[in-house]
This record gives sequence, C-alpha cells and structure tokens, in this order.
Amino acid sequence: MNSVTNHKINTISQNITWLFVPATRIDRVAKAFASGADAVIVDLEDAVAPEDKASAREALQQYHDSAGYQPIWVRINKAGSEEFFKDIVLCQKMSHLAGVLLAKAEQVVDIESVHQLTNLPVIALIESAIGLYQIDSMAKAVGLAAFSYGFLDLCNDLHVQVGTPAADIIANQIRYQLILTSKVHQLSPPIDTVYPDFNDEIGLGARVNLWSQMGMSGMLCIHPKQVAVVQQTLQPTDEALLFAQRVVEEYERSGQAVFKIDGEMVDAPVIERSRQLLAK
Repeated sequence: MNSVTNHKINTISQNITWLFVPATRIDRVAKAFASGADAVIVDLEDAVAPEDKASAREALQQYHDSAGYQPIWVRINKAGSEEFFKDIVLCQKMSHLAGVLLAKAEQVVDIESVHQLTNLPVIALIESAIGLYQIDSMAKAVGLAAFSYGFLDLCNDLHVQVGTPAADIIANQIRYQLILTSKVHQLSPPIDTVYPDFNDEIGLGARVNLWSQMGMSGMLCIHPKQVAVVQQTLQPTDEALLFAQRVVEEYERSGQAVFKIDGEMVDAPVIERSRQLLAK
C-alpha cells in the first residue's frame, strides 16, 4: 500500500459512528455532520432508485465542489454493474473524498480495482453468502481498510428468518468471522451493521454493548438520533475509569507484573486493557 492509503486507513479506526445520507437528499449532509457523526456516508446504492441515480450523482458532485464541503465517504454500487462504473467516474472527479464503501463485495479484484481507480481506502460491505465465504481472500486486497456487512441482505441470501434467536446466532457468527479475519490481516476492526429501528434506544444500546464488547470498531447508523445513543453507550463508567487509572498508576509505581487492586488480581492482560480504556 502506498503511504497515502496507509494514512487514510489508519485514520478510519478513529471513526465510531458512520451515518448514511441518501445522495438524493444531499441537503441532509450538513445535518449529519451536526449530529456529531464521526463519518458521513453518502449513499448511491440501495437508498437511490435506479431512475434517480443520475441526478443523485449530479447533486453529490455539486456538494463536493461547494464551499461548505466536508470530506465524506461514498457508498457505490456493486462491482461490475453499469452503475458501478458511473460511480467510479464520479469518484475520480472528486479529489477530496474520504473513502469508498463497496456494496456487495465478493472478490479481491473488485476491491483492488476500486482502490486503483480512485486511490482511496475501501470498506468492503459483505452482503451475500459468496462474499462471506471469500472474506479471507478479500482481506488481502490492496487498499482495503475494513469490513462491514449488510445483515438483512445476508439473511435473505442465507434464508435466515430475521428477528429470531437463530438470526442472532448467525449475526454473532458473522461478527466473529469478520473480527478474526480483520485481526489476522491487520485491518481495522470491522464496523457493525445498521440497527433498523431508530426509535428503539434501548435495543440500540444493547446492540452497541454487544459489538463493542466483541471488539468491533464502530457502527453504521441510519438516523442522526442514533449517533448520540451510540456515543453515550460507549462512554465508560466513572468506576471503570478510576479502576483503570489505579491499575496503570500501580504498575508504573511498582513495576510488578502481578498485583492486587481491591482484592482483584491484576496481570498483563488487565494492565493492557486498562491502558486501552484510558487511551480512548
């Protein structure tokens, strides 16, 4: 990977909330940034009807060239489709994009062609059984920054009934595969899929706790109100911060590899976890 790509790939790990905005509603981009989202994704794929794609591209180009532009990510259509090539041409005209999300990624060559044609980092969206099967090979793609996934599309392809305990099992298996593969291939940790009910703050909070505890890096959001819920849920408690601070201070003071804090044994993994928590 070239140095430009490495820099951009490294910076995506700072993004926790990724908020979608349809390219047909480009006026919402400013509101998306105002919500506090770490990254804004303008969608040229599923959120845009086929008959509206041309005008959506024009609107996106106009926004990019405007004085109020802020760097955005763009979700483009599936590789090999007619709309994909039109999306690539548009991305080549916009020199200040943050990166590209490739919908329905299934092959290494698709990811690498997007990167080579745009010189941008790529997030690969896994949305089919073939794509899920190929994640180990796709993880080697030059220009790949991270994986995410579209759970509803995967459920349709795998014939999984959404909203059932079986679906939860499948979802966690997908997360596990993406987490493990990303770690082995030194990618940024994967980004969790959308939570469809943007009025269900309790359910969203539970989902955030789940993926963050599993080691994922962030979440795709579909509504500005989800951004604050995600960020608030991820805030560590005062008690957890205080414990982490005491662990690090005691380790630095004593130099001991194993010691106790309030009767709890502390060793290398606990010390490292405490450091990570304080670093965030």
